[in-house]
Amino acid sequence: MDERVKPADCRTMAEVRRGVDRLDEEIVARLGERFRYMEAAARIKPDRGAVRDEDRKAEVIANARRLASRHGVPDAAVHELYERLVEASIAYEFERYDATR
Repeated sequence: MDERVKPADCRTMAEVRRGVDRLDEEIVARLGERFRYMEAAARIKPDRGAVRDEDRKAEVIANARRLASRHGVPDAAVHELYERLVEASIAYEFERYDATR
């Protein structure tokens, strides 16, 4: 039986925690998928210098901030999270690039 409750309908901390735990599982699964795309990028890019792309980094962060605004998520939090996510993605892509060459 699915015991998930929408945030607005939560009446207990147990309901809140179940909802957060469910979302964390989904978020981590999506992060795994995102990092698999970084593996693909490392495989496809012709040279190591192409791994870091500051224009693309800025584009990804700007896109995330636009989505944050659309979904009522604090802009500063999304900016900080995506700055860290993109840097971690770049570091991972460098690791994968180096491991395959």
